[in-house]
Amino acid sequence: MSGQRGDDLEDDFVPDELVASSGEEDGPSDPRKGDDIEGLLSADEEAEQDEAERKGKAALTKRKRREKEKERRAKKRKLTETVEAVGPQSLAAQPAHKLADYMSALQAKAFPELSGLELSDILIPETAIANTTQWTESRALDRLVDFIINVLPMLHKRLLQRSKACGAPTLLFITGAALRVADVTRVLKDKRLRGDKGGEVAKLFAKHFKLEEHVSYLRRSKIGSAAGTPGRIGKLLCESEALVVSQLTHIILDISFRDAKNRNLFDIPETRDEVFKTVLGAPKVLEVIKQGKLQVVLF
Repeated sequence: MSGQRGDDLEDDFVPDELVASSGEEDGPSDPRKGDDIEGLLSADEEAEQDEAERKGKAALTKRKRREKEKERRAKKRKLTETVEAVGPQSLAAQPAHKLADYMSALQAKAFPELSGLELSDILIPETAIANTTQWTESRALDRLVDFIINVLPMLHKRLLQRSKACGAPTLLFITGAALRVADVTRVLKDKRLRGDKGGEVAKLFAKHFKLEEHVSYLRRSKIGSAAGTPGRIGKLLCESEALVVSQLTHIILDISFRDAKNRNLFDIPETRDEVFKTVLGAPKVLEVIKQGKLQVVLF
């Protein structure tokens, strides 16, 4: 009897239902599975697109913020360059009696060691302070020429005349910074102020110039006006004979100008003290003030 092989099935063999059905698992794949993969891929693409949009919006927001910051800085810079602040400008426009009180208070700070009686001997009297209340416009530097022409007609008339002596200006313009001196000098050279006969405009500050150089220049130059810092002008008034006051009728104090730290001429103690001790307090200047020949102008 020959052996029966495992491959040989009986004619009436019926496959087990469980076994037969298990073969169906290898049948055709469900088409919905492809849809699921495509859906996953589409979701990934949408996520990438959303991320790109988010980054784009963030970049746009950042750019707008930078633009706003740039605009804010530009406005701030414009305000800084304007430099004429409301406080000092309104102060300079006060009537003479209020300016006299203001100057007296500053002078007391400059001479804390002096008694009230001693201070009274060097105070700037109200009669020596120009009343400029009629000028209601800006006291910016680009308005200085018109300010002098309209508010100080006597000064304007004298600036148009030929200077009579070397180193003897009609006007001293006192400001706190060397760069400001240079700007003021350019304005004072305006033909509307000097005409064809007016004297030279001296530029007096310590930066880049030795005191001896200014002494030499003043001794050989007929000047109509001089712009300078209180330190340098004070030295020329008190330590040399080069700056003469025989023709001096006006001293303009540049209190409307504010520096990068928002300080005016009197906000810096050192500068304030130089104004009252070596410029207005110079013996020869005090003498002219007491004689009623000189006016102090707050611009």
